[in-house]
Amino acid sequence: MSIILQSTVGGFSAQFMRKLPLVEQAMRERGLEPSEFVISKDYAGTATIPLMGPFFFSYSVFFGEENFTVTEPNDMVFLDYFFKRVLAADGPPELPKRPGLIRRLLGWMAQPV
Repeated sequence: MSIILQSTVGGFSAQFMRKLPLVEQAMRERGLEPSEFVISKDYAGTATIPLMGPFFFSYSVFFGEENFTVTEPNDMVFLDYFFKRVLAADGPPELPKRPGLIRRLLGWMAQPV
């Protein structure tokens, strides 16, 4: 079974539907069952310009007793975010090691002129 999709704004894009099986496969490889997930798509707010729809969508993901909601401009940006969350299920994200401000300043001052 696949992820359950719900939408109050006309469904998901064709590109989203083509890429979704790849995300579901990655979920299975990490021990997650896609059929336990529900993705709901709604407008994120009201139209700011008359005769035009909102520029962002609200995507809510429900799984078990947990859920989260993100606001993205389109389906593919959301799918990329969701895919990164699935990949992060293996462990905590790696934070980049960047030197602090003082260390960078001292390094800059140590360079020859």
